[in-house]
Amino acid sequence: MNSLSVAVVGATGAVGREMLRLLEDRSFPVSSLYPLASSRSAGAVASWSGQRLAVSDLSTFDFEGIDLALFSAGGRVSLDHVPRAVDSGAVVIDNTSAFRMDPEVPLVVPEVNISAAKNRPKGIIANPNCATIQVVVPLEALRRAAGIKRLIVSTYQSASGAGSRALDELSRQAQASLEGREFKPQSFQRMLAFNLIPHIGSFEEDGFTSEEHKMINETRKIMNISGLRVSATCVRVPVRIGHCAAVHVELNKALSPEDAREILSGAPGVSLMDDISNNEYPDPLCAAGTDPCWVGRIRKDPALDNGLVFWVAADNLRKGAALNAVQIAEDIFTGN
Repeated sequence: MNSLSVAVVGATGAVGREMLRLLEDRSFPVSSLYPLASSRSAGAVASWSGQRLAVSDLSTFDFEGIDLALFSAGGRVSLDHVPRAVDSGAVVIDNTSAFRMDPEVPLVVPEVNISAAKNRPKGIIANPNCATIQVVVPLEALRRAAGIKRLIVSTYQSASGAGSRALDELSRQAQASLEGREFKPQSFQRMLAFNLIPHIGSFEEDGFTSEEHKMINETRKIMNISGLRVSATCVRVPVRIGHCAAVHVELNKALSPEDAREILSGAPGVSLMDDISNNEYPDPLCAAGTDPCWVGRIRKDPALDNGLVFWVAADNLRKGAALNAVQIAEDIFTGN
């Protein structure tokens, strides 16, 4: 495979920085690397493969000659600039919600539906929502074994899911709270430090939030089950990195918890941590900085026919965003 010319849009953000690290750590075949960001961040320095690269202004960047463009800079930015990159011949993997539900844009999680990436009439592949990714990876292994009838998910999403500024604000909120000082939240609807916020995104007419609709609609699209019954509640928690989810799934046929453990222990992208006798189960701290979706607390759900419950934790900046995108690129360009 010849080396590729790669642009990373949003290179100064939390996900963009993770993309740069993963391209290096996974030895992706890069000949030229172009870190891009808004004019506000242009001129900053990004580190990659022992080099210090100047960040270029996205608005004036010419995508001619770029083979792969990884976007992670907000939906409005993607809507404005992804078409420019595609028109110049680049394959675009977009980490925002801008194109996820476009019927002509595949929404891809490699462990679930990597074949969908081959059909990209608009030259774009969408990276799903971070919380959706970590749920569908273990869920797909169970679906292949027993089919899926219904899904109920509650997510517990870290501050880093709202971006670098939100992550910094959590630290400042915590300090203010400990010192008894007032703090006016800017990145969150309420104080997040020492609190929970059952509100991610905007509220919609049915009372669900936009984040919850992402979980519902993206799961159906990724798993190619348009009529799948899905309900979701998404909660922001005062954790720096790492999303978690409690997943209640009703299967088409019964699987015992022991069967599920055996299936998931060999599932791609999954690491099993499920030994309650020794208090072994996943949490955000163990997931942070790692690649797998960590699964534990597998048990029978007595409220659902053929029901199982499991708990999953993953690094939302890695598997929930940057790693998933790089894995897609690896399959397209290197076949790995």
